[in-house]
Amino acid sequence: MNRLAVFASGSGTNFEAIAAACRDGVIDAQVSLLVCDHPEAPVVERAHRFGIPVFSFRPGEFGCKADYEKQIVERLDSLEVELVCLAGYMRIVGPVLLEGYAGRIINIHPALLPSFKGAHAIRDEFEYGVKVFGVTIHYVDETLDGGKIIAQRGFEYYGDDIALVEARTHEIEHELYVETIKKLLEKK
Repeated sequence: MNRLAVFASGSGTNFEAIAAACRDGVIDAQVSLLVCDHPEAPVVERAHRFGIPVFSFRPGEFGCKADYEKQIVERLDSLEVELVCLAGYMRIVGPVLLEGYAGRIINIHPALLPSFKGAHAIRDEFEYGVKVFGVTIHYVDETLDGGKIIAQRGFEYYGDDIALVEARTHEIEHELYVETIKKLLEKK
């Protein structure tokens, strides 16, 4: 059985989509671990409902990023995790994790990369006036929202309701992430 780890920092809707797809057999894998840098985040409760183990931590409790990333890599290795899925994990992945899981970390981003990198992509798209919004899934490398693009899906919108765009973006994220993880695991 394929083993995944999902990293998240917030509400966890993408985490839940992945966990449900694994539970229901849509993805031939199990989510073996949730890694969360905010112990009080709603995603932690979602993981508990699915019976998925959680490694939560506060980065400030460690001397440096390398210290907590070493602990993460040790946990991933002990669980024999094959693929790491970032799902709203609001930290830049450092060299320790990149080295330990090179080519096996993917991320979902709420814009059509390489445009609108960073934490406020949808707001930035609106301010720029784009008419095609979307979602990108890419491999993680040392650059911010860089790495080879795996999948993208877009949609046109000519209105001014950012909440509507956010909702549509989340719908696409949940569908596309599950489809992409499934395809990646089937290829290996």
